[in-house]
Amino acid sequence: MKTFVNDSREPGSQVTSGSQRVLVVEDEPDIAALIGYQLTRAGFRVETTLNGIEALRAVGRDIPDLIVLDRMLPGISGDEVLGRLKDDPETEGVPVLVLTAKKEQEERIAGLELGADDYLTKPFSPRELVLRVQAILRRAPESGGGSAGLRVFRVGAIHMDVSAMQVSVLDEDISLTPTEFRLLRALLECRERTLSRRQLLEKAWDVEADVSDRLETRTVDMHVQRLRAKLGTAGDSIQTVRGFGYRLKKDLE
Repeated sequence: MKTFVNDSREPGSQVTSGSQRVLVVEDEPDIAALIGYQLTRAGFRVETTLNGIEALRAVGRDIPDLIVLDRMLPGISGDEVLGRLKDDPETEGVPVLVLTAKKEQEERIAGLELGADDYLTKPFSPRELVLRVQAILRRAPESGGGSAGLRVFRVGAIHMDVSAMQVSVLDEDISLTPTEFRLLRALLECRERTLSRRQLLEKAWDVEADVSDRLETRTVDMHVQRLRAKLGTAGDSIQTVRGFGYRLKKDLE
C-alpha cells in the first residue's frame, strides 16, 4: 500500500486536511503510481492498494470520497469489491470510477449495472482520468442546486432535501446511492415531463451520446428498478413510458 502526498509544483507543499481523498485500487504498480501522481497534482489526497482485500481494509479504516477501481484484480475481483461496497449501507454512497482493460460493451454495461458511477477503458489518458474524477465529485448530490436552483422537493410521499442529501418517504428516511439520488432528482425536477433513457443517462451518469441503445436500456432500467424498490409504495409513482423512458405521475398530490 502506498500513500501519495500532494507535490503540486512547490517542493514540500501538502494537501490541506479539507482536500478530498481518493482510493486507487490497481494491481499494476506502475499504473497505480501514475494515477496517484496525477491525482495528487490535481489536489487530491491519494492512497493506493494493489488488491481487493487491501482495498476493503483501507475503506474500513477511512471511507474515501471516491474510489478508482480496476476490475481485473488478483484474488477478490474488482466486481466483487464493488458489490461489497454497494451492499454495505456505510459505503454504498461512495462514488466509484471503474477501470477495465476490456473494450467490449458487455464489460462496460456490467460495471454500471453493479453501481459504478463511470468507467474508463485502458489504455487511458491520465488527464482524462483526473477530469472524470473531478466530474464525478462535482455532480455528487451536495454540489448541485438544480436547473432551477430548487433545493427541496415534495412530491406526494417523496421528500428530497438536496442540501442535506436526504430522501424520505412518508417521513421515513431511505438510503440512496449517489446515482440513485441523481436519478430521482432528475425525475423530480422534470415532473410531468417524460425523460428519455438518454436524458437520464446524461443527468445521472454524465454519459455522452455515443452510448448504444442497449447500454441505455439496461443501465437505466436496472437503476430505476432498484430506485422503485427503495421507494416502496412510492416507487409506483415512477411510470414507464414504453419505448422512450420514464416520468413521475402527474397526480401525486
